[in-house]
Amino acid sequence: MKQNLPIDKFKSLTTPFYYYDVNVLNKTLQSLTKETDKYNYDIHYAIKANANSRILSLIREYGLGVDCVSGGEIQAALKAGFPTEKIVFAGVGKADWEINLGLDENIFCYNAESIPELEVINDLAKSKGKQAQVALRINPEVDAHTHQHITTGTKEDKFGINKDQLNKVLDKLNTLEAVRLIGIHFHIGSQITDLKPFQQLCKRSVEIQEQFAKQGIKIEHINFGGGLGIDYEHPDQNLIPDFKTYFELFHTFFPVEPYQQVHFEPGRSIVGQCGSLISKVLYVKEGSYKKFVVLDAGFTELIRPAFYGAYHQIENLSSDAPEETYDVVGPICESSDCFAKAIRLNKTERGDLIALRSAGAYGEIMASQYNCRKLPNAYFSDIL
Repeated sequence: MKQNLPIDKFKSLTTPFYYYDVNVLNKTLQSLTKETDKYNYDIHYAIKANANSRILSLIREYGLGVDCVSGGEIQAALKAGFPTEKIVFAGVGKADWEINLGLDENIFCYNAESIPELEVINDLAKSKGKQAQVALRINPEVDAHTHQHITTGTKEDKFGINKDQLNKVLDKLNTLEAVRLIGIHFHIGSQITDLKPFQQLCKRSVEIQEQFAKQGIKIEHINFGGGLGIDYEHPDQNLIPDFKTYFELFHTFFPVEPYQQVHFEPGRSIVGQCGSLISKVLYVKEGSYKKFVVLDAGFTELIRPAFYGAYHQIENLSSDAPEETYDVVGPICESSDCFAKAIRLNKTERGDLIALRSAGAYGEIMASQYNCRKLPNAYFSDIL
């Protein structure tokens, strides 16, 4: 990747900053739409992965909708020009003002997660003389075998309606005049690289549909959420996720009825590999047993390693010297501000430029101003 990064231009920029390769993003979107067009699947980009305004504009150009989990994300989607009929609003804790925003903008659907939420949506919609379209987010009890902080499809998770609660929810829906049930929604987790759980999800979704059919309910929209992972360890070899195998699996194991539309909500798999966090070495500190590379970027700019113990490939863009072993850490006054331990880097010195790869998802969007740090700038390959 070094040879593809404009290192000379980087030297004039204030670090840390996010760098986005527009060519990678376009190739990813082209691959995605090529595969989904085969089956007429609807795609809603999960805006929580990255809400940079230019990223959103580029994604919108490919005709995608958006999956939002807050009122702020709905506002960002509207500002970026996404049509309201392609906006889905999910999330376990929707505030009244957020629900009202969706009603005022006539968004496509709310993915509802509980009876109390359905009651609030109904009351707010009724007060406006409107009817809200809802899909029930159902917990399919599928273990995605991913990190415990990003699994969402088991009974222990806070998300969704458990299968044994469905009849109670449907009874309640029959009493609510201002909501209309149009579909069901699933999401079993994030950064899933073994596709077997998705096959299991297809099986469970067929079973759940049959449960609805016994009550005479036809499900018009099936939303399988997102969760497809990316290759953090080998980003150059696998820049584009295997969308072909992923969507073929759903086509094979979920038979679509003529009246149904199938939806997906990918986020990380679209934007993850197009972004890098670029940082500068402040110091190389020699301890008693190890060497520390101290960067000017910390978990304020990329929280995933501290939060999840996540791996990001780290490269010294400035050095071709023989490799040495380092712990790579940030400047934040927390011991958890560590990007990697005992990794091999080309011999590193103060002032070297370091790239933390695969930071396009959950990098910029999760940045904070802890320690009163300024939020970094973002730059794009085509206008740098």
